[in-house]
Amino acid sequence: MTPEEFQKQLQEMMKKFGSSGSFPFPPGAGTPGNTPNQAGFTNDPPQPEEEEHDLEEELNFSLQPRDVKDHLDKFVIRQDEAKMALSVALCDHYNQVHKVIKAEKDGEDPDKVSKNYTKQNILLLGPTGVGKTYLIRSLADLIGVPFVKADATKFSETGYVGADVDDLVRDLLRQADGDVEKAQYGIIYIDEIDKIAGAGDSSGRDVSGRGVQTNLLKLMEETEVSARSPNDISGQFQMLVNLSGPGKSGGKKNRNTINTRHILFVVSGAFEGLMRIISKRMSQGSIGFGAPAAEIEDTDEEYKTLRFVNTQDLIKYGFEPEFTGRLPARVVCHQLSPTDLFQILKYSAGSILQQYKESFSSYGIDAQFHDDALKRIAEYAAEEKTGARGLMTICEKVFRGFKYELPSTSIKHLEVDTHLVENPSEKLDELLKSVKSEMDSRQMAEIQNYFQEFSTKYGLELKLTDEASSFLINQAKVQQLTATQLCDEKFRDFQFGLQLVHKNTGKKVFEMGLGEVGNPE
Repeated sequence: MTPEEFQKQLQEMMKKFGSSGSFPFPPGAGTPGNTPNQAGFTNDPPQPEEEEHDLEEELNFSLQPRDVKDHLDKFVIRQDEAKMALSVALCDHYNQVHKVIKAEKDGEDPDKVSKNYTKQNILLLGPTGVGKTYLIRSLADLIGVPFVKADATKFSETGYVGADVDDLVRDLLRQADGDVEKAQYGIIYIDEIDKIAGAGDSSGRDVSGRGVQTNLLKLMEETEVSARSPNDISGQFQMLVNLSGPGKSGGKKNRNTINTRHILFVVSGAFEGLMRIISKRMSQGSIGFGAPAAEIEDTDEEYKTLRFVNTQDLIKYGFEPEFTGRLPARVVCHQLSPTDLFQILKYSAGSILQQYKESFSSYGIDAQFHDDALKRIAEYAAEEKTGARGLMTICEKVFRGFKYELPSTSIKHLEVDTHLVENPSEKLDELLKSVKSEMDSRQMAEIQNYFQEFSTKYGLELKLTDEASSFLINQAKVQQLTATQLCDEKFRDFQFGLQLVHKNTGKKVFEMGLGEVGNPE
């Protein structure tokens, strides 16, 4: 940054704080209409107080765990164990939150309400595309609390290279439209948490693994996070104001910070390689706490193994003991089978099928999907090994040509069957040929009708060769005219010449080939 740029930014920041009456200008440094008083602070008129809202009413959580699971069932197929665990943890958490808010409103000590409660932060384990993010987003929508999703790989210990974990809380504040109270009861979801596991044989300072875990510990337990990042210039000015401005000691709690005590943290990851650690421990005869293998039916092998994960497995994987201790609720998600993917297409409230129906509908095309076609799409998607995301991959591959070609045709109905899914190019060619044949027939009928009217009007008969008819149809397409418009343009003066020939020779029937229609003059 050049000195000029820094000076400009500094002036803008001073104007910002000066206009709010919160930046401590020295005596004599005031601007017209904004004169500092003897204490060195501006005498701006008091700002109107923000309209109060009843947070207790907004977060009046009254759902039962079964109600929450019923809601999740509309959006996510299978994953029943994850849904039950999340439903119980969510209900416990927000029932506690409601007690805390009520205690604060009634002037009671909220710490007494919370003394016997431990927050149930959640760890989700499972392959990509099984619905982990969708589960948490659906929960946040149900409750109406702020929700933030982030990728663990973007964080670093220092925050100078990569993001600072505190930015998660600031993002939550933005989602709450600046409402600190509401932000303090939101949900933070961190995906790919397995990517910050520290290597067991690493040496030196690990700024993107164990260091990030240590920083996340504070957030998941309880800490105060500044609403502004200390690494940007506006945050540094805000810290200066807090240190030197009025009310710097005692009084009401600073509303420029967000307390994380009642923010629910959910983390997830695929945990590639964790299965080997668990299998090795189990082969040594230490199964630990979990469901017996005989009770687990109709599930994939990875799921059966991950069900036995314990704290020591996660520590060997590269997580700090304190970090795993902050994630008491652990849930394993299933890999999705072709049957599961079919259920998602057919019954999920957020099915990608609706997106494709709407895409075709915007072009005036009614797309009907047969169950056998959906099953074939699900089978192809399962081969992608990316869970529900594979459905988008297959649908895009199958329907791309149809979405490109059909809007420019007269086709208004599309039947999606197994043949179309298995041979999209072949089916598209069939449709386009049928449309071409239909268009050619319509154009030919217009040409015949034109010459019939010509004969009726002038008493002269015109006959076209097959080559001439095909030429006119193709010319109409090239010039984007109807056959009637093209004939009218080409043969508007024919009657004069042909009537002259008829008068001299008595000829009434005229045959026209490529030469005549190509060069009528």
